[in-house]
Amino acid sequence: MAKVAEELKNGQKETAGQNNVSLVALLQEVQERYNYLPEDVLRELAREKNLSLMEMYSVATFYKSFSLQPRGKHKVATCSGTACHVRGSEKVTEELSRVLGIKPGETSQDGAYSLETVNCLGACALAPLVVVDGEYHGNMTAARAAALIKEHLKKSRGLSAAELEQDVEKKAWEGCSCAILLAGNDKK
Repeated sequence: MAKVAEELKNGQKETAGQNNVSLVALLQEVQERYNYLPEDVLRELAREKNLSLMEMYSVATFYKSFSLQPRGKHKVATCSGTACHVRGSEKVTEELSRVLGIKPGETSQDGAYSLETVNCLGACALAPLVVVDGEYHGNMTAARAAALIKEHLKKSRGLSAAELEQDVEKKAWEGCSCAILLAGNDKK
């Protein structure tokens, strides 16, 4: 990751008073390249742009599109805005969490999927809404969301329907506190 700032600077025009604009553009390029903002790259960019690391982090944490943690190759987002919430987005999110085996804000161990909730996706007429890799899916129910993500999982992992069901059930069982207690893995 050395000299990333130098590579990213090429082609970037910085005009007086637009330091934050060019910084956002640089951070977008870093995010695109690494799928998140690695700390060592932020440190290098801060040095190159004569900014403090705090200034870098203030911009990086201001915008929801930036992540300081690695994100999955595939991004799944559910809307938790008012229209989506009153139409059942919580159950949709719970089902996606069960099928993916991760909670909102987490990335799967294999780095394939990230699940997040967002305050609004701007398509309230389609509530509740799920976005998978930038593709909007409206009027979702828990069952429709499960079918959508299972189809996506089958394609991305090359699994048969039966193999996928076993994988989903295994993840659901592993995440169940009952299973942890029965297996004797209670770490409290």
